[in-house]
Amino acid sequence: MSKTILITGVGKRVGFYLAQHLSKSGYQVIGTYRTPRPELQQLEALEVQLLQCDFYDIQQTEQLIAKIKANNSSLRGIIHNASDWLPDSDSACSISTIEKMIRIHASTPYALNLALAPLLQNNPLQFSDIIHITDYVVDKGSKKHAAYAASKAALQNLTLSFAAKYAPKIKVNSIAPAMLMFNPDDDDNYKTKALNKALIKQEGGEAEALRAVNYLLDSGYTTGQTLKIDGGRHLV
Repeated sequence: MSKTILITGVGKRVGFYLAQHLSKSGYQVIGTYRTPRPELQQLEALEVQLLQCDFYDIQQTEQLIAKIKANNSSLRGIIHNASDWLPDSDSACSISTIEKMIRIHASTPYALNLALAPLLQNNPLQFSDIIHITDYVVDKGSKKHAAYAASKAALQNLTLSFAAKYAPKIKVNSIAPAMLMFNPDDDDNYKTKALNKALIKQEGGEAEALRAVNYLLDSGYTTGQTLKIDGGRHLV
């Protein structure tokens, strides 16, 4: 099917929202998740194909790739949304922290892009798309999440390499959000501080990510770019 799109990390937040709305827009969505959640039943009702995979497990990742290749002759796109947010530590586990961050944010997208590129090339439409969800911190770094920031920066750099490698058939771009959604346990003090870091002092919301994804899917002339949706943080 020419409108089949793979979205990693659809169990919650932005990934869940993208899977819902792209499915309702006519895409056949394949969604990966690590942890079973009640919300996934809503995606099943929309006929989203759900595949459980822990990207920290290489064997599970290889099995996922094999299953997608066996069941699909083409893909319209891949959205790399799966993520984790581990804080830095000065203990002996610090190497493990950065290895995990690199695994989920860079190594896994790298492997999926290479393995599934033939399916993207087989899409009968003029273009296919790879979209990397990175982060505002790739240009700034992070005092408490340096491993996370570094791994997202690696993903942003992969955007450049894969855009050059797969042009003109496959467009490859990044979306770098900041402060799209608060977590349920964020207190008012944290929310105020976070909002004051931007010119537009509000949550962007999942809809901003969907608008960015739709722009990139619809564009016939954008590749190798990073679309920043950060409320003007770079000017504060």
